[in-house]
Amino acid sequence: MPRVISIHHYRFKLGVSTDRVEQTIERAINEGLFDLPGLENFHFLLGIKGDAEDRWTAIWVYTSRKAWEQLWGTTSAPKTKDEYPDRWRRWEDDLLAPLLAEDPDKIRFTAYEEVFGCSIEDK
Repeated sequence: MPRVISIHHYRFKLGVSTDRVEQTIERAINEGLFDLPGLENFHFLLGIKGDAEDRWTAIWVYTSRKAWEQLWGTTSAPKTKDEYPDRWRRWEDDLLAPLLAEDPDKIRFTAYEEVFGCSIEDK
């Protein structure tokens, strides 16, 4: 079954340090806020060159479209914020929102359905 990969681009308020972002992510991890059904793994990235230099991005990998839809709704009928998992609302509202230059639900993101994937170990 194809995975869903969602890429979130974050714009932080001026003056928010890399250390503060990292501490916030570590706190969320320690509190289990990313322990969501169907979330296979996640990655937080800090751009080092190109268009996203010094900008933060998160990559969220879900086991399947079905798992992704159970959390967030379908593309034609997305869930409302009130329907998000409590853990995710805590991440967005309590930890992430104070750092962002915009509302967490207004960040730029794209969700992709995997068409082909390969691990180097698979070769």
